[in-house]
Amino acid sequence: MVRREGLTVSDLSVEYPAHGASAACVALRGVSLVVRPGEIVGLLGESGSGKSTLAKVLSGRASDAYAGDVAPRITGGEATVAGFAMRRLSRRKRPELTFHVGYLPQDAASRLPSSQTVSEIIAGPIFDRDKHYNRQAVGQRVALLVDAMRLPLKILKSYPYELSGGQRQRVAIARSLVLGPSVLIADEPTAGIDVTVRDAVVDVLGGLAQEGGFSALVISHDATVLRGVTTRVAVVQRGKLVGLGPFDELLASPEHPYVESLAQAFAGSHNDEPAPGRMES
Repeated sequence: MVRREGLTVSDLSVEYPAHGASAACVALRGVSLVVRPGEIVGLLGESGSGKSTLAKVLSGRASDAYAGDVAPRITGGEATVAGFAMRRLSRRKRPELTFHVGYLPQDAASRLPSSQTVSEIIAGPIFDRDKHYNRQAVGQRVALLVDAMRLPLKILKSYPYELSGGQRQRVAIARSLVLGPSVLIADEPTAGIDVTVRDAVVDVLGGLAQEGGFSALVISHDATVLRGVTTRVAVVQRGKLVGLGPFDELLASPEHPYVESLAQAFAGSHNDEPAPGRMES
């Protein structure tokens, strides 16, 4: 059964525990945010503001730390995603969560399994859940996603090292959507993608939202993405929420100095380009 609860963040605080010679670091402080079913909310903020930490926590993959990484932990408040309470999420419940919540990390394109074909990579989440799933049905699902990402079907037999950066990014997006999640957490989904293909990604996400049961939190500094697919944009700075509203309205009437600086940066950049690099993740 498809869950349609969207996500709710209530007074959420998150920290990275002390590790080696590094002291504990507070990443998020009292953040509250609601993303309703059928809504796509953008997330803006400078590097180190807590955007990617929030994405990890909401995706339920915060404990999937790679070598040298420290996993963030919730220290206050709560986050509920697709009906799952993240602070009390048990290891046993995680597979069910990942079925309903798709996640596209910021470095997804660079971490595609090098020994697998594109077809195997995209289909992976399905077979991770059920190794006996009908392969013809999976093949059709994968082909539809590849086509939606404006990739040629012949790419299905290719390996990541044979693809461009933009192609790898689109494969990663397709993989994050292959299970048909009701919630998607996407960290810079259009990074490394040209303008034409970026519009295709916007169309795919917008189409899913219009179906009514899909919600997404999208980290992006691309004005076209934020205008084209989000209903609202949240702005974070130093772990705190400092702005929330429709993209153009938020920047037209900023109530926080950092939001005002964002408005000036976007005004000084071309409408089809991301804001200047000093605000990139």
